[in-house]
Amino acid sequence: MSKAQVELIYRQESRRVFATLVRLLGDFQQAEEALQDAFLAALKQWPDQGVPANPRAWLVSAGRFKAIDRLRRDARFDLGLDERADQLEGNSPDPADWDDDDIEDDRLRLVFTCCHPALAQDARVALTLREVCGLTTEEIARAFLISPSTLAQRIVRAKTKIRDAGIPYEVPAGPALAERLEAVLQVVYLLFNEGYSPAAGDSAVRGDLSAEAIRLGEWLVTLLPEAETRGLLALMLLQESRREARSDAQGELILLSDQDRRRWNRQFIERGCALAAEALQTPGFGVYSLQAAIAAVHAEAASEADTDWRQIVGLYDVLLRLSPTPVVALNRAVALGMAQGPAAGLAAVDALLDAGQLLDYHLAHAARADFLRRLQRVDDAISAYIQALNLARQGPEQRFLQRRIDQLRAGCGK
Repeated sequence: MSKAQVELIYRQESRRVFATLVRLLGDFQQAEEALQDAFLAALKQWPDQGVPANPRAWLVSAGRFKAIDRLRRDARFDLGLDERADQLEGNSPDPADWDDDDIEDDRLRLVFTCCHPALAQDARVALTLREVCGLTTEEIARAFLISPSTLAQRIVRAKTKIRDAGIPYEVPAGPALAERLEAVLQVVYLLFNEGYSPAAGDSAVRGDLSAEAIRLGEWLVTLLPEAETRGLLALMLLQESRREARSDAQGELILLSDQDRRRWNRQFIERGCALAAEALQTPGFGVYSLQAAIAAVHAEAASEADTDWRQIVGLYDVLLRLSPTPVVALNRAVALGMAQGPAAGLAAVDALLDAGQLLDYHLAHAARADFLRRLQRVDDAISAYIQALNLARQGPEQRFLQRRIDQLRAGCGK
């Protein structure tokens, strides 16, 4: 039994063990300390005694006993801790009796705890990535372009709020489940979007984040096969299927219309389309299922010209009724421009901007610029591209917009 083997088990099991320890101990910090103590014990014992038949249960048991020992030591200064240690010793079932379902249920409880609506959304994302996915503080901070110290403070505040507010470690039932599930799905999709198209930075994709979001989505579908969990997983798979085709060897952005569709991941497309169909046939489908249906129409088209844009506009009409947001309206406007021509698309985008919506959203100005370019209104298109460029924060998007401006100024824009 080598140190490397223990490290492998740590990567595979630590977040599952941590989730159960959080439930048993009722405290993030105590659970983290117990987890570290359990793995230190494993490093000492396993090389001589071998890996136990159920290392996960062994680690939970070791962590629990280490936590009890720690409580007994600290009880010299706080008598209440001795009583807590007695409770923990007496109430916890034998880990040997637990099965994988128990452990996965604990992970699900932890996800719902980290995504409690009482926490701000940025805190939910940070806490989920740190405690459920096991990403380091530095990795999360790098993804969201903030300092590790700022992120660490955000996580500490979230844990304090969970403790002080007495937020229970449980999967809610009844109407509360729908509210909490919505928050969970929002966090998973936000994570995916940050990986699929980072808001800022010099990379067009963060494959590690989108892969982690898909892994969470797969897991949620297994545990809660609701319409929208299937819809979200379908949406992520269908979008992720294009990842290899979305940028060139130099990392520069390739638009959907110019992508080599032979590079799209057919396995993801087949699974995503099947899940989208299942979601739409399941009562309670909503915004993720409809977006997955739109992505499926794109995925099944051999080219942009073969895309059924009228069907996509129809799906956006339904989506807009469920989620009347300016971004959904912008996406519908783009589809309308493809179905009915650039003048129709431009009118729809201008209606949004004239209403004071999306003025600071670079993609609204980029869409407007593209319609103006296709209408041969070169000077107006250049102005709109410059507006989009001034608002864009991602390097590949900035370079793409600058190339469009240069092409139009050189008189060779498409």
